[in-house]
Formats: sequence, structure tokens, C-alpha cells
Amino acid sequence: MKDIKNQAPQAVCEVEPLNVSVTLAMVRKPPFDNIEIRRALALALDRQAFIDILGDGQGDISAVMLPPPEGIWGIPIEQLRPLPGYAADVAASREEARAIMRRHGYGPDKPLKVTVSARNIATYRDPATILIDQLKSVYIDGQLETIETANWIPKMVRKDYTIALSLSGSAVDDPDQIFYESYVCKSPRNYTGYCDAEMEALVDKQSIESDPQKRRDIVWEIEKKMAADVVRPIIYHMRAATCWHPQVKNLTLMANSAYNGWRLEDLWLDR
Repeated sequence: MKDIKNQAPQAVCEVEPLNVSVTLAMVRKPPFDNIEIRRALALALDRQAFIDILGDGQGDISAVMLPPPEGIWGIPIEQLRPLPGYAADVAASREEARAIMRRHGYGPDKPLKVTVSARNIATYRDPATILIDQLKSVYIDGQLETIETANWIPKMVRKDYTIALSLSGSAVDDPDQIFYESYVCKSPRNYTGYCDAEMEALVDKQSIESDPQKRRDIVWEIEKKMAADVVRPIIYHMRAATCWHPQVKNLTLMANSAYNGWRLEDLWLDR
């Protein structure tokens, strides 16, 4: 957006959430079948640093669902603060993570060596590089593995990775699409292998709840349970700019999807 503003200062620009999140996936095999090791990774995260570096300060910290005000179902950040990796004091969280790692035999002279897989495009590689740097603070030595686009989804479906820096997008701001697509036991897009009967029962329960507030309460219960279990930590929710020349009229941007609203049938040019 800075480049556009420099080259076309007359451009009109808006920044909106995409309903796309940067996620940290850990497959359920040693050592990440151990919830304490997963929590240590979550405690290492400085989410705001990702936003500041990659999004020029534009981004949102939340759990799985798109956060408010644009997201209808997103859990307030205050309810996430007690959960691993969401505390405001990153230094204290990392000290807790180091204590966990030391209990499991790791330390500055014996780091946990892992491969961090990322799709070989900038929106995956860049946050993966920041992640690797942050993990060093808790005795985890990550090596970046870049995967060509054609091989990325098959690799994730096979669970042929240890840690993956991935993106998760949703076309609709609705819990059914996100939970059933990515977190129930038998979904092919459940890339981590997470399977919890209690959580799945809650997903079914929220799906048939007709009262919006009651449904929201169940969704927040699911969010807190998955954050506590460190299922697939959401590092942050992305925002992006759309810019256009002032003669382009009647463009309406979606505030909760990267995929909808681009038919442009109502646009017209005022020349």
C-alpha cells in the first residue's frame, strides 16, 4: 500500500480483514503428542511482532473465529489472556516455556531440533522465518523447509510434517464451516490429527443451536478448549489493503472474506 500511495497518491485504499489466519500446525507425533511441548511452543509466540513486521501493525490477535468487530463469533481477547501464548507479558510466557523445556531435557546446549515446513510463497515463508527466530527463545532450533505449491496440500493431508506454518481461510464467517472443515476427527483438512469427542460434541451442539447468543457461548467454549489443548495456534488474523483509482465507483469490500464480493457487476467508471 505504501508503494501504491507513492506511485498513485490519488488512489483510494481500504484495509479490511480477510478471514484468513496465520496458523502454527503441529502433527500429533513425538514430541508434539506431548501437550507440555505444544504449550511451550505456544508460550514462545509474540503475536504482535508478527503483525508489526508483516502487516505494518494491521492485524488482529484472536483464536480460530474472525475476531470482532467484523467477526460475529470471535471470542474477546480478554477471555484468551489466561491461555497459553496469549498473555500480554511475552517475556514471562517465554520463561515459563523454558522451564517446561528444561523439565523435558532440553536447554541452551541441547535444543529441540525441528523442521518447519512452509509453502514456498512469501505469505508463508515470511511468517515461518519469524516463527523460527521466536522459537529459539525457548530452546527450539527450527530449520525451514519450503514446499512447492502443488505439493503443499497433499503433504498436509498426509500429515507428512512436524511443524507447519500455514494459512487458514474461510469463505463464510460461520463456525460450521471452520470447525467441521478443519477440526473434527474425520475431516481430510484436519491437518494435525486432533480428535476429541468432547470438542466434536460441542461442535454439533453449536450447529443446532438456534439462539445466536447461546450458540456464541458454545463457540467460545470450543475456542478456549482448543487453545488450552494447543490444537493449532492461531498466530494472528490478517488484514489487507485494496486500492483503486478514484474514477472506479461503487466498489464494496467484504469485511470477512477474501473470496466473496469480486463479481464487480455493480462497478462503473466515472471518466
